[in-house]
Amino acid sequence: MTGSPGDGGLLPRCLDMIFNSIGPFQAKRFVFKLDDKNGVDVQCEVDALLERQKRDAVPVPKTPSASRRQIDPEFADMINVQDHCKVEEVDEDNVYSVFVSYIEIYNNYIYDLLEEAPFEPIKPKWNNCNTPVRNGDFIPPQSKILREDQNHNMYVMGCTEVEVKSTEEAFEVFWRGQKKRRIANTQLNRESSRSHSVFIIKLAQAPLDADGDNVLQEKEQITLSQLSLVDLAGSERTNRTKAEGNRLREAGNINQSLMTLRTCIEVLRENQMYGTNKMVPYRDSKLTHLFKNYFDGEGKVRMIVCVNPKAEDYEESLQVMRFAEMTQEVEVARPVDRPLCGLTPGRRYRNQAFREELSRKLELRGGPINGETEEQSASEIFLQNFPPLPSCELLDVNDDQTLPKLIEVLEKRHKLRQTLSEEFAKNMLAFKTVLQEFDSSVASKENYIQGKLSEKEKTIAGQKMELERLEKKIKTLEYKIEILEKTTTIYEEDKRNLQQELESKSQKLQRQASDKRRLEARLQGMVAETTMKWEKECERRVAAKQLEMQNKLWVKDEKLKQLKAIVTEPKKEKPERPSRERDREKPVQRSVSPSPAPNVPPVRLRHRRSRSAGERWVDHKPPSNLPTETVMQPHVPHAITVAAASEKALAKCDKYMLTHQELASDGEIETKLIKGDVFKTRGGGQAVQFTEIETLKQESPTGRKRRSSPSHPDPPEDAMDSEWTDVETRCSVAVEMRAGSALGPGYQHHAQPKRRKP
Repeated sequence: MTGSPGDGGLLPRCLDMIFNSIGPFQAKRFVFKLDDKNGVDVQCEVDALLERQKRDAVPVPKTPSASRRQIDPEFADMINVQDHCKVEEVDEDNVYSVFVSYIEIYNNYIYDLLEEAPFEPIKPKWNNCNTPVRNGDFIPPQSKILREDQNHNMYVMGCTEVEVKSTEEAFEVFWRGQKKRRIANTQLNRESSRSHSVFIIKLAQAPLDADGDNVLQEKEQITLSQLSLVDLAGSERTNRTKAEGNRLREAGNINQSLMTLRTCIEVLRENQMYGTNKMVPYRDSKLTHLFKNYFDGEGKVRMIVCVNPKAEDYEESLQVMRFAEMTQEVEVARPVDRPLCGLTPGRRYRNQAFREELSRKLELRGGPINGETEEQSASEIFLQNFPPLPSCELLDVNDDQTLPKLIEVLEKRHKLRQTLSEEFAKNMLAFKTVLQEFDSSVASKENYIQGKLSEKEKTIAGQKMELERLEKKIKTLEYKIEILEKTTTIYEEDKRNLQQELESKSQKLQRQASDKRRLEARLQGMVAETTMKWEKECERRVAAKQLEMQNKLWVKDEKLKQLKAIVTEPKKEKPERPSRERDREKPVQRSVSPSPAPNVPPVRLRHRRSRSAGERWVDHKPPSNLPTETVMQPHVPHAITVAAASEKALAKCDKYMLTHQELASDGEIETKLIKGDVFKTRGGGQAVQFTEIETLKQESPTGRKRRSSPSHPDPPEDAMDSEWTDVETRCSVAVEMRAGSALGPGYQHHAQPKRRKP
C-alpha cells in the first residue's frame, strides 16, 4: 500500500490526487470541526482563529506546517508529488478540508494507532517498543467501539482524527501510526502483519455564501466524503508458517475474519442472482461490520489482489483469484447524490474579479483617501463633467475680467444643471412608468403565484398525509421484518445445530464404517489364514491316507500271490495262515455306496393308501441326465415329469422318484432311482421321506481272470475244489445293504479293477 522507494504505492498516489485537486480551495485550519458522532460542524473565522491560538498555546505534539516541515528520510523516497495528477471537475464555489485517521483490527478488536498515551504519574510510561517501562508489565491500549450515526453509517467512536493540509503531512501521520502496528516473525515472512489496518481519509466540503467570501453557516449543506484504504492480512496455513501460541491465535482470527468477508460477499451475490433476501452476517466480524454501509450501496468497493508467482504458493493464489472473480459479480445500488444549495455558480471568481477591478481603479485615481466610499468616488466623477471654474482671485479693484468670466462659467453650469435636471425628470418619469408597469405585472404574477402556491400547498398536504400513512406502514413492515429476522435467526441457529448434529452423526457413521471395513479385512485375513491352514492339514492327511492305502494294497497283493501259489501246488492240504498275519489283515471296503444318511428326526408316516386307489408319482429327471441304451427302462404310470421339484407338483402326488446318474468305479454310467413318500408338514408345506433306492448299471465282460484268496474263514476240506474254482466269482461280488431302506438289504455288483504294487 505504501509502495517502494522511488515508486509510491496506492496511499501516496491517492493523497497526491486529493491535494492537487483541492489545493487552492482548502479552508483554514479549524474552520471545519469534527464531532464525536461522525458529523462535521462549520465555525466562523473568529472561532477558527481562537481555536488555532488555543491549540498553539497548549504544549502538545502537533504536526508542523508545510513551510517548516522536514520530510522524514524513512519515507521521503516514497512521496513523489505530481502536479498534473488531479481531478478537473472540482466545484470552485466550495471550500475543503481533509482529516485522516488510522486504526487496526487485531484479534477482532479495534485499536487507534494515532492515539497518544496520556501522561499519568500513577500508571507506567510507554517506551518506543510499545511496552511499559515500570515493573515490566505490558498494558494493552484500550479498544474502540463501533457505532452507527444518524445516517446509518458505521464509525469508530473516539478515534483520533487529524486535519492535514498536504501530502507530506498526511503521510507523516500515517507513518507515525505504522510504527505502532503489530507485526511478528513467521516461517514464511520476517515481518508478517498480524492485524488488518484501515487508513481513513475524510473530505469535508461546504459552499461559500452569496458574496463568495465566507463559508455558508448551514450544517445541512456540509458534505462529508470518506476514502478507506484497507490492508488485509493474508490468510495463513499453520503447517507452513509453523505458528504456535499467540501467533496461532492471531492466525485463527485473521482466517475467521477473511472467511466472514467471503461469506458476506457470497450472500450478496446469491441475493442478487436469485432475488432472495437472506440476511448478510456483517456482525460476525468487526471488519465487515465497519464497512457495512459500503456493501449496502453507500459507497464503492475496489479490491486489489496480490499474487505470489512461486509454485509452492499455487493453492493460495488459486483461492485468492477465485475469490476476486466472485467479487466482480456483486453489484449494489447506489443512492443518488443530493444537490447542494441553489446559489449562483462561479461566485468565488466573480467576487474576486470585482475586488481586483475596484482596486485597479482606485490605484489609477491614487487610491482611496481616508476611507472614502464608492459613492463619493461616483460623485466626484459626476462633478468632473462640469466646466472647470476659473481663478476667482481679485488682485485689483479695477479688474473687470475675472468676475464676468466667473459669471459666464456659472451661467453655463446653471444651464447644464437645468438640462441635466430636465433629463433626470424625464428619466424619472419614464422609470416611474416602467416601475408601475413592473409593479402591476408583479402583482398579477404574485396573484397567479399565490393561486399556484395554494394548489401546491394542497398537493403537499395530501402528499404529507400519504407520507404519514406510508411511514406508519413502513413502521408496521419494519416491525414485521424485525420479527421475521428474529425468527430467521432462531431458524438459522436451529439449522446450524442440526448441521452440527448431522456432521457429528456422519462422522460417527464414517468411523463405524471404517471400523467395519477394518474388522472385515481382519476377518478375511483370519479366514484366509484358517483356510490355508486346513488345506495344508487336509493335504497332509490325504497324503498320509494314500500312503497307508498303498501299503495295504501292496500287502493284499502279496497275500493274493501267496494264495495263488498255494492253490497251484499239488498238495491237497492247505497250510494254515499265521495267526499274526490273519489278525493283522483287515478287509478293505471297496464299495462306492453313499455314506449313511444323517439322523433324521422321526416324522409321522402318512397312512399308505391302497394301490387300487391309483397312486400318482412325481418323476424328477434333472436336465443333466444322459439317455442310456439299456433294454430295461424305468416307467411309472400316472407320473408328473418335472425337471426341478416344486411344491405345486408335490401337492398333487403321493410318491416321489429322483433319477440320479453317476460314474461308477469301472467307468460305466450308473443310474439310481431314489424313491420316497410325500406327506404334508405342520407348517402347510410338503416333505419327502426316502424309502428305497434302485440301481441300474451296465457291465462289460471281463477279459482277464484273477484268482484271490477268500476273505472269510476256511471252508471244510471236502469243499476245497469248488472253493478254488469259484474264487474269482466270489472276489468280484460284494453284498451291500443301504441305510434307510425299509425293505431289507439291496444288492449291487462291483467289478474290482486290478491293483498294481506302488
